[in-house]
Amino acid sequence: MKRPNILILYTDQQRWDALGANGNAEIITPNLDALAARGLNCARHFVQNPVCMPSRISMLSGRYPSSLGITHMGVPVPEDTITLPGILKQYGYRTANIGKLHFLPHANRDHRLPHPSYGFDHLEIADEPGVYEDAYRAWARSQAPEQMDGISAGLPPGTRVWQQTMGIDDGVTHRGEPEGRHDHKGAIPFAADDHLTHSAFVGERTIDYIQRGGDAPFLCISGFYSPHAPWIAPQKYLDLYDPAQLSLPSFPPATDAQRPADPDAAFSNEQLRGARQGYYAMVSEVDHYVGRILEALDASGKRDDTIVIFTSDHGEWLGDHLRFGKGYPADDAVSRVPLIIDAPGQAEGLRYDGVVEALDIVPTLLDLAAIQIPPFMQGESLAGVLAGTGSRRKELALTEGVGWKCLRSGQFRYLVHADGRENLWDLRADPGEYEDVSRSDSYRNALAECRRALLQRLLEAERPLPRTWAY
Repeated sequence: MKRPNILILYTDQQRWDALGANGNAEIITPNLDALAARGLNCARHFVQNPVCMPSRISMLSGRYPSSLGITHMGVPVPEDTITLPGILKQYGYRTANIGKLHFLPHANRDHRLPHPSYGFDHLEIADEPGVYEDAYRAWARSQAPEQMDGISAGLPPGTRVWQQTMGIDDGVTHRGEPEGRHDHKGAIPFAADDHLTHSAFVGERTIDYIQRGGDAPFLCISGFYSPHAPWIAPQKYLDLYDPAQLSLPSFPPATDAQRPADPDAAFSNEQLRGARQGYYAMVSEVDHYVGRILEALDASGKRDDTIVIFTSDHGEWLGDHLRFGKGYPADDAVSRVPLIIDAPGQAEGLRYDGVVEALDIVPTLLDLAAIQIPPFMQGESLAGVLAGTGSRRKELALTEGVGWKCLRSGQFRYLVHADGRENLWDLRADPGEYEDVSRSDSYRNALAECRRALLQRLLEAERPLPRTWAY
């Protein structure tokens, strides 16, 4: 059999509802909406950790973060970890990651040094936009050396501390110096020409990889940094959105009362709308390059032999709960992300409303490529859903971090901590997850059922090493 190509379009920090196909009438994403109309759109897709590094290795290994021992940031992924590219190479695949991978910490390393392969044949790693001397800066320098001072998104605080401690001067001109980087100030125009952004780098290098071709099937992961803060985009994408016309988060009265009247203060109406303008503009820029990548795939004659996946590593509060960013306690704003799968031979315009976990993606891809799913993987294939012939056992999603675990069902989110504290939210009554009902007598049975379901999920997820003999 001819195994399918696999193209994973992977954004960073994109909420489930930051997509027109998922009901957002304000955001402009025509190419992604068309992909959703052609493929399977998973309406309830949840990541297994609400920050980058644990979420990314969980997805690409098909395993929960706790089973990998990587439940927080800053833990380098061991080089012998078995991931999708390593498995596919055994079946003759060419494998590439272009853009963000984030299997190593950013701040305390020299990005000019060769990166561990992690099973990939081809690596063009650029984990942040223009901040380090990496594949992106090398590419941009080849395009427009005179504009290099305009492409850095700003030196992250952790990198600043490391460089100062080690006495390093990286020679890079960073946005926002000397004050430093501020991620959540609102929309910021990109300071160089439009074709020099990190999203342009990922798009153009992915197109080049597709066009270079070859007889072997390929896996290509296109790792976009957008729409991760700071919210920097070319002016033409910012101009797609009038901040005054953008909606505000829906706050309960008690939370709304905490917001300031000062328009320049955090979480004011003006600041929230400015954040949406920048965030939406970054998504629209990604959408543009997704369209160009898919056009190149069509032109290559490979579209009908390629599984295309669009997803993200976690979401963004974007003002919900008077927060920006991501992390604990893994509510829907940061744990629920888009997942679109367009596979050869599937029916068009499918929507799946059941619960899907990010660690289901790799088992699905292996299943579709007629490759056995290793027993240590903890996800469940979606191949039957794609074919319209199968059902799934999974009804719950598990998200976990250091000292806590969170279970999401169709109606509830249950959170338990290592010290015994519990929280429960009823998403049918309270979609924004503002009211903890864990101490309400009327939810006593629901709380008990969530405890039972979490224990059962943890037992089901166990993968003891196989014994080689009776004793």
